[in-house]
Amino acid sequence: MSDARNAHNIRTVETVGIVGLGYVGLPLAATFAEAGLSVVGVDNSASKVEALNAGESYVQDVSSAMLLDLVSSRKARFSQEYEPLQEAEAVLICLPTPLDEYREPDLSIVVAGVEEISANLRPGALVVLESTTYPGTTREVVQPILEQNGRREIGDDFHLAFSPERVDPGNIGYNIKSTPKVVGGVTEGCAALAEELYARVVNEVHVVSSPESAEMSKLLENVFRGVNIALVNELAILCHRMGIDVWEVVDAAKTKPFGFMPFYPGPGLGGHCIPVDPFYLSWRARAFDMSTEFIELAGRTNVNMPYYAESRVTSALNAEKKPVNGSRILMLGVSYKPNVGDLRESPSLKILELLARDGADVAYHDPYVPELPDNGLESVELTEGQIEEADCVVIATDHKVVDLEPVVARASKIVDLRNAVRNRLGAHSLEDLENVEIL
Repeated sequence: MSDARNAHNIRTVETVGIVGLGYVGLPLAATFAEAGLSVVGVDNSASKVEALNAGESYVQDVSSAMLLDLVSSRKARFSQEYEPLQEAEAVLICLPTPLDEYREPDLSIVVAGVEEISANLRPGALVVLESTTYPGTTREVVQPILEQNGRREIGDDFHLAFSPERVDPGNIGYNIKSTPKVVGGVTEGCAALAEELYARVVNEVHVVSSPESAEMSKLLENVFRGVNIALVNELAILCHRMGIDVWEVVDAAKTKPFGFMPFYPGPGLGGHCIPVDPFYLSWRARAFDMSTEFIELAGRTNVNMPYYAESRVTSALNAEKKPVNGSRILMLGVSYKPNVGDLRESPSLKILELLARDGADVAYHDPYVPELPDNGLESVELTEGQIEEADCVVIATDHKVVDLEPVVARASKIVDLRNAVRNRLGAHSLEDLENVEIL
């Protein structure tokens, strides 16, 4: 069957396979199931699969009530095994792409998943990689595995495209349906199949000429944010040394109605994409004899921010004639962004680690993260006693459900890494906040 002919058969897709059921894969599975397609979800975590088949969601953007309805109606089912993918006319890959210990791309999880998909691929099926990666991955890594040493032909035996995920956990303004989807196929027919598939659940699909363009577009989106956050983080350090309020500076600059977009400093970057993508791009650039010095510098600046944040805590304690060693430090928020429990690449974890390494007695409060097993910690209640016993309270994540008024009233010292106190309580000058230091 020709590529062009297959491109007209997208309406035969009744079953979609989703490989990887995390913050990207599970909302995608729920979206397709709600649109009336049968969904087969695959994940190697037994506990995740057991929870999902019981209708219990561990992702904030998918409610357990919605999930239970989808499972009960058999619109969605979940497995650790890849064999059910043989039923799927389309398979979407949402597997993690971490960095290794040398901050170079580690595609081992994706490669292992694609090998399993290849062994269970239905003839003519569409495969779409959604995992963030470097330009060339779809064509140079995924395609050869699916071709099985020439035993399969793209456009005939299978179709392949890249469509970068754009999931923002906890964002109530934009979801999968309302966020435009970028698609790049290995062939025009592959792109057409992917476009029509996503058009069933997304309001707008933007097709580019190749998977490489789609892969690069994802990196551009996140490198753009990373570079600008690095800029304002560096400016924050300079402003502190100069005795200037960086938050006031940004607020003033953003009054300009053109040519400026505000970004805000913080203790570092979290989530899977923005901390990782600069290193993916710089690694790939080296294969083309190019050093992306600007992007690499931004990445290093953001990586160093947890160390700077810890130095601010140390400085705040020194001002009270207290050493870090032996001080009780209470951290408010450990997830990487407000109002979710997502810990991926969270700078708060690094700050906790650094403080504990220097001898601090660390504790944390986060209503979205009940425990940190790797740190041997559980979230404590934000009681008057906990606040008053702390030598320093560190606001690392500005969860809106956390009441900051008693913290400001009772804490002896606060290091606010998010400008949360002024944003939430309406204090406009540093003089109003004698016990608060702001990044």
